[in-house]
Amino acid sequence: MSDLKTASVFADSKQHFLILDALRGVAALMVVLFHVFEIYSDGDHVKQFINHGYLAVDFFFMLSGYVMAHAYDDRWDTMSLKAFFKRRLIRLHPMIIAGMVIGALCFFFQESPMFPNIANTSLGQMLLIFVIGCTLVPVPPSMDIRGWTEMHPLNGPAWSLFFEYIANILHALILRHLSKLVLAVLLGIAAVALIHLGVTSPKGDIIGGWSIDATQLHIGFTRLLFPYLAGMLLRRAVKVGTGKNTFVGTALLLIAALGMPRIGGYEHLWANGLYDSLTVILLFPIIIYFGATGKVVGNASEKICTFLGDISYPIYIIHYPIVYIFYAWVTNNQVPIEEGIWVGMSLFPLILLLSYAALKGYDERVRKWLAKKFLTSDLKSKTAKN
Repeated sequence: MSDLKTASVFADSKQHFLILDALRGVAALMVVLFHVFEIYSDGDHVKQFINHGYLAVDFFFMLSGYVMAHAYDDRWDTMSLKAFFKRRLIRLHPMIIAGMVIGALCFFFQESPMFPNIANTSLGQMLLIFVIGCTLVPVPPSMDIRGWTEMHPLNGPAWSLFFEYIANILHALILRHLSKLVLAVLLGIAAVALIHLGVTSPKGDIIGGWSIDATQLHIGFTRLLFPYLAGMLLRRAVKVGTGKNTFVGTALLLIAALGMPRIGGYEHLWANGLYDSLTVILLFPIIIYFGATGKVVGNASEKICTFLGDISYPIYIIHYPIVYIFYAWVTNNQVPIEEGIWVGMSLFPLILLLSYAALKGYDERVRKWLAKKFLTSDLKSKTAKN
């Protein structure tokens, strides 16, 4: 079996890396685990189960840089900026809206001391945040309706899609024009910034980026730039080939990295920050390299990888509003971990089913319709030029 598969609504889409798509699914599942267990850490990151699940976001950014370089860097002579941005909106935005819809429907069921602003939020205020959220325009802390100062209070993980759009804009306007040498220099600077963020963090990690204030924006851009640039440079510098079946090995390595217990405890917070930054700088490129150069062997493996790749984005973007309700239930009822964890784990099949239903019943259909309506003229123009 080939390591590549076509999985796009775009008629002229390049083939996708099947193992990389599957690894995105593995990382998304680890994010769900991280969030489900988070309620029982009481905000203490040292006690957090699936302790480094937050690094999945940095892995997503690196995958994005790699895939964007693969999909578009040799096509700019035949593709306009307008066509590129339409493609990115069609690919990402339908599920962003779906996540906001689910967030709005779940919002008032999440009322608890953990989310102090919900009790004083009117339906009109929530609907205003919903409309803004559907555009992915971030809201300032003064408009927070939850109490966590999120830029997208109805669906927290949308913050990373905000930065993904920024990366795509930078890619189209600036980064695609840069040589490998210039990219490497920028990558070195970004690596230093990421290490500095990790070792100087007051909490000993690189967690953050979800709020519109100076500190959080600094964290967000620092977390974005190194992995995205690294993904781009890795795709440009390393020839894509086919090797052995690397899915199991890379998946286990990724799970181990994201599930690693806290490093350094309370006494040496810098040690965990160093682990965070070096995992992103050294380990993630290795995982992506072997994922990109491997191949999937056997029908069963291909089906598993395809499924994981297909549901990776829906799982990530719609799971948190459901987990918010779980948090509220645990908080309001003082549910002990012995009971709550089983309920939390039972959310997995619900989230999987909802994600798959959203993918097949909504996302793929909407993207196909949008591509047909808004990209047909681009394809005709390209054909005429050829």
